[in-house]
Amino acid sequence: MNAAISPLLATGFLLGWSVAWPPGPINSEIARRCLASGFWAGFTVLLGACCADAFWAVLVSLGVGAIFTTPLMREIMGVISIALLLALAALFLRAAWRASAQPASDSGSALRFNTRRAGFLLGASMALASPWNVAFWLAAMGRPELSGNSAYALLAMAAAVISGALTWGLVWSGSVVLLRRRAGSDQAAKWWAFGVDLATALLMIYFAVNSAIRIF
Repeated sequence: MNAAISPLLATGFLLGWSVAWPPGPINSEIARRCLASGFWAGFTVLLGACCADAFWAVLVSLGVGAIFTTPLMREIMGVISIALLLALAALFLRAAWRASAQPASDSGSALRFNTRRAGFLLGASMALASPWNVAFWLAAMGRPELSGNSAYALLAMAAAVISGALTWGLVWSGSVVLLRRRAGSDQAAKWWAFGVDLATALLMIYFAVNSAIRIF
């Protein structure tokens, strides 16, 4: 017999919030985009990631998610994820260098990369390529105490997990935008952009190295 849906929804929401707030590449990119281009530029990264999470949740609820945790698939996804993180790090290092020299020269490419569509696709790509996302959904929805629930109940729980992550994203994006408003003069904005791009690049390198150590 299926358990009541309400406890599953509450558990899912808390689980989604708890896994969304720790520092990671997606949170770092949300912050960078919010600082560079405002709330929606960053929040759409999370929307893309949540859509990818929904994809993994459906696969797990259908019983085929375990295919992607085999050693070979784990390594393939890990290599893709690491390559993406290193590519982002290189992009942000270049942006930091240009910002320190003459920030106006990079405005065109920065605007193209910071569009909402680009943010959505980047968030989806980062979540799809991460082998840890599959492991999370298997751990969240494959627990023994949930084995008696229907696919509908599991999908409802998955929706609650994504709702928790989105709620955290609203709080995080809004908080970063409030910080962004403190940048006053053009000179301050220039070094603000330099510092944010440089810090994000270093974080992406750290996450890439950490992922490589965990996988290989």
